[in-house]
Amino acid sequence: MNQLDALKQFTTVVADTGDFRQLAQFQPRDATTNPSLILKAVQKAEYAPLLQQTVERYRAKPLDEVMDRLLVRFGTEILGIIPGRVSTEVDARLSFDAGATIARARRLMQLYQAEGVQPERVLVKIASTWEGIQAAAELQREGIRTNLTLLFSFCQAVACGQARVQLISPFVGRIYDWYKKSAGGAWDEAASAGANDPGVRSVREIYHYYKHFGIATEVMGASFRNTGQILALAGCDLLTISPDLLAELAGSDAPVQRALDPDSAARLALEPVQYDEPGFRYALNADAMATEKLAEGIRAFAADAVKLEQLMKAL
Repeated sequence: MNQLDALKQFTTVVADTGDFRQLAQFQPRDATTNPSLILKAVQKAEYAPLLQQTVERYRAKPLDEVMDRLLVRFGTEILGIIPGRVSTEVDARLSFDAGATIARARRLMQLYQAEGVQPERVLVKIASTWEGIQAAAELQREGIRTNLTLLFSFCQAVACGQARVQLISPFVGRIYDWYKKSAGGAWDEAASAGANDPGVRSVREIYHYYKHFGIATEVMGASFRNTGQILALAGCDLLTISPDLLAELAGSDAPVQRALDPDSAARLALEPVQYDEPGFRYALNADAMATEKLAEGIRAFAADAVKLEQLMKAL
């Protein structure tokens, strides 16, 4: 049994890609996309027609609607290949506007429903800002399931649990990147690998907290730099993995051991935590890594959304 198949015994494997033609070989249950992945895909010859067709068909519509229709087109294609759910992202430029985020999420769901997609097969991705989390709480009450992304800190995870969001995506690799860059020449790769990886430690803390207190929100580790980070989180509810790393796991027969389990979490001595808005903002501000990576992530996704719009305008 290869490592990918072994991992699937403990964890739901999710593919992190806009390149849906790669999906079938890895047989993930779910898939996630983001503006950067869609931008990358539409610049490939095999996906360019999707962009052209969408722009031609909806040329008279506002640009933001054409964008949503493109995202839904990719999502619908992905759902034709996988048995589970696809995550589709709300425009990152709305990350600090709860009302606009709610409106955009509702429209995405309406577009999916017009394509005959059942609501339970879609997760709307929203940045884990305070406003994003409050928007997600309202959407969840309406029956729209959410995936809170760009999550780097424990306080973000706690607030998401309070909001009863469907799923969170803590970004393992980007946490690792920050600590590695911050340490500079003093960074010890071997000492900071596997269970000692700062990104892995962050997800483990969140997983333990959720399972200990019976929080139903699913934990999906994301943004991996190597298979060591993935295997150190075997047993996490879900892990979303790029095609390159999926291929690496599929090509290895090394043993895989479960690293996280709810029974161990239940036995831990943990204190419950709650955040109101001032408390959340202070806790996030106190975490330099999370503050920087959240801002950087929103900027990067927003920039790629602008590039996508420029490609649409050119057509």
